[in-house]
Amino acid sequence: MSNVYQEYSKLVKDFIYNSKNFSISKNDIFGKDFQKLYEEYAIWGGYPEVLKATDEETKEMIIKNIYETYISRDIIELLKITNYSKLKRLLSLLAIQTGSLVNYNNLANENRSYFKEIKHYTSILEETFVVYFLKPFFANKTSELRKNPKTYFIDLGLRNYIISNFNDLRLRNDTGQVIENVVFNQLNMRQQENASIKYWRTIGGAEVDFIIDKQDNLFPIEVKYSLLKHNQVSRGFRSFICEYKPKQGVVFTKNFWGEIKIGVSLIKFIPVWYL
Repeated sequence: MSNVYQEYSKLVKDFIYNSKNFSISKNDIFGKDFQKLYEEYAIWGGYPEVLKATDEETKEMIIKNIYETYISRDIIELLKITNYSKLKRLLSLLAIQTGSLVNYNNLANENRSYFKEIKHYTSILEETFVVYFLKPFFANKTSELRKNPKTYFIDLGLRNYIISNFNDLRLRNDTGQVIENVVFNQLNMRQQENASIKYWRTIGGAEVDFIIDKQDNLFPIEVKYSLLKHNQVSRGFRSFICEYKPKQGVVFTKNFWGEIKIGVSLIKFIPVWYL
């Protein structure tokens, strides 16, 4: 099973980063096994001690200890933060809004704070590798967003602890946010020289989850963790393709393989766990 995963994963990475095409799988016999492992990772995150734990109660206790040690003690004491409740509240707001545009004024209002303080706290959280703020891609200065980032957590276990939700993904209403965050983390870990990760959104609301900007080529990525039955892309994804005409792109799915040509662009549909 491990060899199959490594083979597929290499094909996917080569397609994204090296523009190497490959044939779509017709017989994914381990798909359900990979899905189970992937969803466990999406719920509990990747801290080594958590991965080694064999039961959920122990996993949750370890994450609780990490939170209290790293957030409550190390960050608070090291950086001399005097208002712990505001930082804690800010973390909760960011966790709820995972994958959404950051509005600093709204965060300040909801946290009974002010813009400069929120910016200070968000900078601390990013510099200490708790969250990451993803900047937008723009080329059309009149129609595309150029300021607001989107927020992602570096570890999903920590994020899920903050919102007190370790439920199975089938029982959650934030499954799309969780999987999108996992995809971001994987892309971020594999970020290559001369390539950057961004998102794309127009003032009119058309959006693509991630853009790999490889200077000479743009690579759009959409996360669609649902039971697709045929090749379909969102309006935002199609809008980006029509405007920028990338050579290739990917829609990461829930156990669905496929491909489609849209103009000059080859779009592959690939189960998300092969990233």
